[in-house]
Amino acid sequence: MTLSLRMRGAIVSLLLLGAFLGAWHLAVGGVSATQVMDPEYAKLMGITATQGKSAMPGPLDVGRTILTHLADPFYVKGANDKGIGIQLIYSIGRVMVGYILAVLVAIPVGFVIGMSPVMNRALDPFIQILKPVSPLAWMPLALYTIKDSGISSIFVIFICSLWPMMINTAFGVAGVRKEWLNVALTLEVGTLRRAFTIILPAAAPTILTGMRISIGIAWLVIVAAEMLVGGTGIGYFVWNEWNNLSITNVITSILVIGVVGMLLDQILAWCQHLVTFPE
Repeated sequence: MTLSLRMRGAIVSLLLLGAFLGAWHLAVGGVSATQVMDPEYAKLMGITATQGKSAMPGPLDVGRTILTHLADPFYVKGANDKGIGIQLIYSIGRVMVGYILAVLVAIPVGFVIGMSPVMNRALDPFIQILKPVSPLAWMPLALYTIKDSGISSIFVIFICSLWPMMINTAFGVAGVRKEWLNVALTLEVGTLRRAFTIILPAAAPTILTGMRISIGIAWLVIVAAEMLVGGTGIGYFVWNEWNNLSITNVITSILVIGVVGMLLDQILAWCQHLVTFPE
């Protein structure tokens, strides 16, 4: 019986995962104490040599830690001690607010750029100057003007999500077949109706591609932003666990960040599949 391509891919993925976990287990099994921090840095931080060293966690240690977090993900034991579930809610909430605001701005502006050569020429210099700027470079300015770390993080997510969506929307709108637009002009279809009934369905796959790129960038940036501003969020959780020298929790957080990022990407990939029609 011939296995499907998806089944063969899944088998190879499981084999690679097993090989990686096995190599990881063997690598840490023969090491009694792996130095996590430099001795001079440990001394500077005011911790002992014993505290500055800890055994590098293996896959079993990480697995037990994940089960512990899953057993009680929403605990609150203090301002700086909250469950990973609560931290994820804060991070996902900030990403969603900034991302939705970017959608509300990027897609209409992208439509204008794609439909109007004049606006394309007028806005292109601004886009080309602002697009390469790292989103985190806006954080000091946001903190100075907004004076709220949570809203500043949302602003940074808005900025980093804006450009891929805007550029892909403009590209998709400008790439709509001229024959379809000519037919609409012949039938005297109005601009607004033409945008919603012809251009939007034709450009939807490209627009969703930009939205998919943006959500990945947004989830990437929120971790770094929360490391800078602190307080709450999965980025702060990672930094806090590093300060506590809990490498197991750091690795657990990395896995959680990866899984959530994959889920967000897959949701938009499914939406993109819904609006993509065969030629």
